[in-house]
Amino acid sequence: MEWRDDAIVLALRPHGESGAVVDLLTRDHGRHAGLVRGAQSKTNRGVLMPGNRVSALWRARLAEQLGTMKCELLDATAALAMEEAGRLAALSSACALCEAALPERQPHPALFEALLALLASLDSPAWPSVYVHWELALLRGLGFGLDLSACAVGGNDQLCFVSPKSGRAVSLSAGEPYRDKLLALPRFLVEGGEGDAGQIVEGLALTGFFLDRHVLGVHGQALPPARARLAERFNTRR
Repeated sequence: MEWRDDAIVLALRPHGESGAVVDLLTRDHGRHAGLVRGAQSKTNRGVLMPGNRVSALWRARLAEQLGTMKCELLDATAALAMEEAGRLAALSSACALCEAALPERQPHPALFEALLALLASLDSPAWPSVYVHWELALLRGLGFGLDLSACAVGGNDQLCFVSPKSGRAVSLSAGEPYRDKLLALPRFLVEGGEGDAGQIVEGLALTGFFLDRHVLGVHGQALPPARARLAERFNTRR
């Protein structure tokens, strides 16, 4: 059996003296791993960096086997992200979340396109806001989308909060008495545009809560360390 697919490198684990098991997010085959022989060579190390876009060829005798993989570089996103620590933190966080949250070998073409869009945004000053929107898309793609379009209890003024139980927006007047029990809804997620550092912190807290509660926590996992490091970067900038 074999297939070739467009893919984004998520992670790799050394295997033997020179090989590695590489975890990819592919366009049509979902999150998929394979053994790359010679992965630790100088040439392949530059190709198999998390965030890089590659053309992957996977082969195995049986579908359920790990199989072997060959990857050709299409876009060296990782090298560009390394020029700025915050962008590299965002790339690392996104790849780690995909590796932790996405089931193996289940196609998620919309999430593949969303990750491509996030990686393409990393050379733009707007990348922090795009990143928060990407985590919302990840939740939506896994069946846990938030409803930020209208107040859950019928209020018609400014949307300022999100219910941790329902994942629905709550207006200022309806939510003020329960402020301590609700999650903050940053304005840029309602009004568009870019969020400042404080709003990005609120956005990451919002998406992180639901990723932990609905996606990772139910499997006994925590948010990846790379995601925690990204949030900490913005917390220190407030």
